[in-house]
Amino acid sequence: MSMTPDDARKKIEAYFTAVSRLKASDLHIKTDRPAAVRIDSQLRLLDEPPLDNETILAMALSLLDEEQADAFHHTGNLDIAYQVPDGDRFRINLFRQRGEPGLAARRVSCDIPDFNTLHLPESLGEILVQHQGLVLLAGPTGSGKSTTIASMLNHINATRRCHILTLEDPIEYVYSDQKAFVNQREIGIDTPDFPSALRAMLREDPDVVLLGEMRDPETFEAALQAAETGHLVFGTIHASTAPQTISRITELFPIERRNQILQTLAFTLQAIVCQKLLPSCKEGVSRVPSVEIMRNNSVVCDLIAQGREADLPTVIRSSELDGMLSFNSSLMKLIETDMIDPKTAYAVSPNADELKMLMKGITTSTGGLIG
Repeated sequence: MSMTPDDARKKIEAYFTAVSRLKASDLHIKTDRPAAVRIDSQLRLLDEPPLDNETILAMALSLLDEEQADAFHHTGNLDIAYQVPDGDRFRINLFRQRGEPGLAARRVSCDIPDFNTLHLPESLGEILVQHQGLVLLAGPTGSGKSTTIASMLNHINATRRCHILTLEDPIEYVYSDQKAFVNQREIGIDTPDFPSALRAMLREDPDVVLLGEMRDPETFEAALQAAETGHLVFGTIHASTAPQTISRITELFPIERRNQILQTLAFTLQAIVCQKLLPSCKEGVSRVPSVEIMRNNSVVCDLIAQGREADLPTVIRSSELDGMLSFNSSLMKLIETDMIDPKTAYAVSPNADELKMLMKGITTSTGGLIG
């Protein structure tokens, strides 16, 4: 007997509730397998019978309106967000694999954590006093970029009388107005598509803008334009380091435009924050972020304008008194505070030999840069 839409929704909500109860980060569902949850970075099967194709499809469709269901049938994938009544919010990707439906859902806690809860560097707070420029959060999928940005935006929400505008696909964290006036626009619901939302953005009088993932030239150019015209703009990008972030940005554009983009970026960039989540050895803490922070100063500005991103790590290492932070220095702080063990740090360090010297109290020479 086929499931009713109400029964299907109750069943998928039960899975979401279980994810929250287990403090898991993700839920995975596929045909002929029990559902799986990710706890402390590892997938674990739930103790239950395998799910069949019909049940999975019914659960998926119970989350969708008619237009979304039609889009899923035609494209084979769909991104949505779903709020469990009196529970957590989930960022969901529905997809087909080998002709059968599947689901991957990331849990987004209803509570937006502050810097202290996330164990982020205090120097990140210095970025938030700025009123203009581009702030990019970089890192791989699952590195906590969205949570860090939510924490930063909510700090502005609590401390500044301004208008915060987010363009999201889908909306993840939901903000409650504090000192700020917050409007959140979801692509496909509040606006037909991202280009339409970008065209309307500056007419909506924002002070602070969140553009989500920067994955095409149109979005990045809109971010640069907003930053140039007096707005503080936040975005995310898939990159591992600050130099790689600059390279990823330029690769979005044809060769003949890259120099122009670098010139604009050099003068609008406020900061690049790169983040990796690491397993913690401290009781009560599952994962902690290792963070690289690059602030824009005169040297960084010149290097970006000249396309010399390979020289940026030297500047970051030599400018930590100015609010910058290298990955190795971040790893050192995590070791010193007993958040991670040295083996974990060596495994993810961009330069394990340098980290070992730092642990021995030997400071590496950064040398000089030729202008």
